[in-house]
Amino acid sequence: MTRAEALILLKNHLTNVNLIKHSLAVESAMRFLANRFDKDEEEWGLTGLLHDIDYEEVKGDPGQHSLVGAEILEKAGLDSEIVEAVKTHNEFHQLPPKSLMAKALFCADPLTGLIVANALVLPSHKIQDLTIDSVLKHFHQSSFAKGVKREIIARCEDYLHLGLSEFIDIVLRSMQSINQELGL
Repeated sequence: MTRAEALILLKNHLTNVNLIKHSLAVESAMRFLANRFDKDEEEWGLTGLLHDIDYEEVKGDPGQHSLVGAEILEKAGLDSEIVEAVKTHNEFHQLPPKSLMAKALFCADPLTGLIVANALVLPSHKIQDLTIDSVLKHFHQSSFAKGVKREIIARCEDYLHLGLSEFIDIVLRSMQSINQELGL
C-alpha cells in the first residue's frame, strides 16, 4: 500500500481533524525512528499513520480499539508486522509489543500527545519554539497533560534502548518537520 492509498483509507475511517493530525504526527515520529534504527521508513510510516484507524468506530470502547483497527488493516492486505504493531499499541489489551516497530509505536504514540500539549502552552503555540528541556520538565509534572501515560513513554529506554531525552528529541524533530500539517 502506498502512503497516498493509506491516507485515503485513513480518511475513509476518520473524519476528526485532530485525530488525523495525531495520525500524521505518529507517522512522522515512526519515520524518524525507522531512520534512526535503519529500518523501512515507508513501512514504519504506514504503521504510524494507520494506528488509530478504528478510533471513531470504537469510540468509548477501549476493549475494541486497536483490535478492530488490526482487522481493517489485515483485510486491506497490510503486512502482518504492521497489523500486529497496531493491535499491540493499545495497552488496554496487555499484549506486549514484540517487534522493534511495535515497540516504537507503543512508546511514540503517547509522546506525540505530550509534545502537542507542550506546544499549546507556549505563548506562540508554535512547535518550532518547543525545546526538549520544556518537554522533559512537563514530563515530570504529572498534573500537566494528565491523560498522557508517562510510564509508556519511559519504556523507550527498555524497548528501544534510547534515553528519554534522545527519544523526545527524535519525536520532537519529526513533528517540527511537519509543523504546517499539524497546524502548530
